[in-house]
Amino acid sequence: MVSSDFSDRPLNKLVLFDVDGTLGPSRQPVPPEVIKVLRDLRKKAVVGFVGGSDLVKISEQLSVNGSNVVEDFDFAFAENGLTAFRMVFIKFIGEERYKPLVNFILHYIADMDIPIKRGTFVEFRNGMINVSPLGRNATIAERNEFEVYDKKHGLREAFVKVLQEKFADYNLTFSIGGKISFDVFPRGWDKTYALRHVEHEGFEEIHFFGDKTYKGGNDYELFADPRTIGHSVKDPEDTVRIVKEIFQV
Repeated sequence: MVSSDFSDRPLNKLVLFDVDGTLGPSRQPVPPEVIKVLRDLRKKAVVGFVGGSDLVKISEQLSVNGSNVVEDFDFAFAENGLTAFRMVFIKFIGEERYKPLVNFILHYIADMDIPIKRGTFVEFRNGMINVSPLGRNATIAERNEFEVYDKKHGLREAFVKVLQEKFADYNLTFSIGGKISFDVFPRGWDKTYALRHVEHEGFEEIHFFGDKTYKGGNDYELFADPRTIGHSVKDPEDTVRIVKEIFQV
């Protein structure tokens, strides 16, 4: 987070954005026209992002022409806002419970019959683990192909359902996001965690834009939270259109 002095903004409103699918294509650079709209919006209101990935990955997407992503946003929330509080998934869940969970996930993926598999099926992050049946080393084209295949066969949805039943006593949330993966984190460590960083600012309104706003999607909790005004978008172009309509930028 940067300075909390926002007296230069005409609107006492905070506008938060999901990253993948909302500001730009999954794991790809955010289009220049989106960055321009965000910069125009920041002249009027306070702007931030809430992403599930770590800050390095998000910075790669949001940095344009070598710009510093933290300087372009008033609030920068990586890993659902957990990083600033240094929450550690492994300490919360415990090694003795973590190993059975990961072993089950890897066995399940090994038995999945999908057209291709690449590498890094489980990515460990500070506040969560990210699970990808395809593997995070896949190319952009392979990610797009898997997304289509997954929509047809419901692989991630079925996977999550099995995990919810198998590890019901772990008090975990399984949240589908992006094109190829889903996140696993302790209940309550979803994107609403980011709101703890801004509660003291006294904003009149907090808006949130996301594309996975359906129940089970990784934007759902923040979208549906009574403290926010949620906006469901289809893609970055839709985000630009709605921002322009609401905030007249």
